[in-house]
Amino acid sequence: MEKNLPDRKDVQEELTWRLEDIYPEKSQFDSEMEEAARLAEEFAGREGSSAASASALLASLDTLERISLLEERFLSYASMRQDQDTADQASQADLKRAQSLAVKIARELAFFEPELLKVSDQEMEDWYRQEPGLKKYQITIRDIFRKKAHSLSAEMEKTAAAAGEMAQVPSTAFGMLADADLTFPSVTGDDGQETVISNGRFVPLETMSSRPVRKEVFEKFYSRYAEFKDVWAALYDGQVKQQMFYSRLRGYGSNFEAAVDEVNVSPAVCDNLFAAVHNNLDKMHRYVRLRRSLLGVDQLHMYDVYAPMVEGVQWSVTFEEAKEIALKALAPLGDDYISLLQQAFDNRWIDVVENKGKRSGAYSTDGIYGVHPFVLLNFNGTLNDIFTLVHEMGHSLHTWYSCHNQTFFNSQYKIFVAEVASTTNEVLLLEYLLSVTEDKAKLKYLVNHYLESFKGTLYRQTMFEEFERKTNEMAEQGIPLTAQSLSDVYYELNKEYFGPDMVSDDLICWEWCRIPHFYYNFYVYQYATSFAAAVAIAHRILKEGEPAVKQYKQFLSSGCTQDPVSLLKIAGVDMSTARPVEEALQVFEEQIERMESLS
Repeated sequence: MEKNLPDRKDVQEELTWRLEDIYPEKSQFDSEMEEAARLAEEFAGREGSSAASASALLASLDTLERISLLEERFLSYASMRQDQDTADQASQADLKRAQSLAVKIARELAFFEPELLKVSDQEMEDWYRQEPGLKKYQITIRDIFRKKAHSLSAEMEKTAAAAGEMAQVPSTAFGMLADADLTFPSVTGDDGQETVISNGRFVPLETMSSRPVRKEVFEKFYSRYAEFKDVWAALYDGQVKQQMFYSRLRGYGSNFEAAVDEVNVSPAVCDNLFAAVHNNLDKMHRYVRLRRSLLGVDQLHMYDVYAPMVEGVQWSVTFEEAKEIALKALAPLGDDYISLLQQAFDNRWIDVVENKGKRSGAYSTDGIYGVHPFVLLNFNGTLNDIFTLVHEMGHSLHTWYSCHNQTFFNSQYKIFVAEVASTTNEVLLLEYLLSVTEDKAKLKYLVNHYLESFKGTLYRQTMFEEFERKTNEMAEQGIPLTAQSLSDVYYELNKEYFGPDMVSDDLICWEWCRIPHFYYNFYVYQYATSFAAAVAIAHRILKEGEPAVKQYKQFLSSGCTQDPVSLLKIAGVDMSTARPVEEALQVFEEQIERMESLS
């Protein structure tokens, strides 16, 4: 790990993403924004006639598709330029321009869905026969009609769209404070060298073998967040309130109901997750007891959560080594998958290392249709970084398969299935490493990682979801969301999930302040459901081979052509029941037993 972060200009070009693949010249970004603005203004002139006939509707949808494709491109480009250096003023300005235009476009297109919903079901069936070109948009039309009960008048849709720019403020402000303005002190590491703490470095520093260093990092990191506790609370409260505005406006019973309806999933799926996890908290508590025993401490603290349970294993890798491991681990997915992975590695789809001002964490872009996906990493050379690499490439290749097999609108798979491909890759990587590792210490290290995946993804993300559900319900009941009330909820959940063998240090109550996914509107539970699905899919691929791979790629290629639960059934998983979660947690228990037998 570098002791000081480089400036963006000093990062080697081959370790940066090539945004020129979207726009070879910056002027093209401006040009496409201008085209999108012009087309949206022209589209606004169709109000009153956009769905007056089959041919009028087809023309409207063709234009809408072009506007949406342009918007995806210019928003993605502006966001990525901002993320690579959040302190860059020019990039900040371009992103704000792009976001403002997106809100303006939404306002100008807002009349369309209410007009389309005036068309009767029978009339629409007649139009499909009259104008075969409409079949291209049948899935989009069907999804609009599905939410008819929550649609608004054209004027109200315009008002809702106009509020979009204000609705972005909590999330934008959170990102600017967390990634650009918030700074941290340094810490003296195991090697005696000073290292500046950052959001991207927090977890790697918490894996250091020196317990006093971990404690110091933990306390300095969360104390810094606590200094701004009232700001974080105000931002989170603003996020919840904007969600309440939209959910109530559209007649939903709660923010959660609105969120799951947006992705066409029953609330019962999340409720099944809660039930299954709570029924299996004993396994989480057993894991915590095992962790305390293997670390050899009388009391387990929150700064011990990331410490490897296996001593003496230093598993560091270069980025080149990480790529080679990824290619071997994902080989069961077939030659075409590996070829695409190699393209990503060779052609700068990935922004690899952390630099000053770079957004923390990692992600893969949702698009960009007609180009290719991009990945942001903050690679520090740890075992976790290999898993992050294959995780994000899972997202990217899901997007690639979907975009290359579906039309633009049909390629846009719902968020509910977005984490399945990424986590399937992680499980395949883990099973590969377990199969080729002979050294007992490293084998234990890998089992440790498997256990951490369950703890961090299935249990932790479910805990996050409970926090989000509880605090949204508080706001909906008129209970103020303050720094204290939010921290109280988070602290009690932390104690419940980790159990009596974990000391829930006071500072952990501020962890909610740093979680960006709380600004994604009930996104987090889908990590847990996706993890359960991925465990089943990966084991099926390894056991059955080509037949399972074929079905899995059909799932990857299907975009949003069916509802998410039906799409997962293609890959052999039924998330309408608690069974996948229960079975995944059985694997968790088996790995606990495996670690116990190795120790």
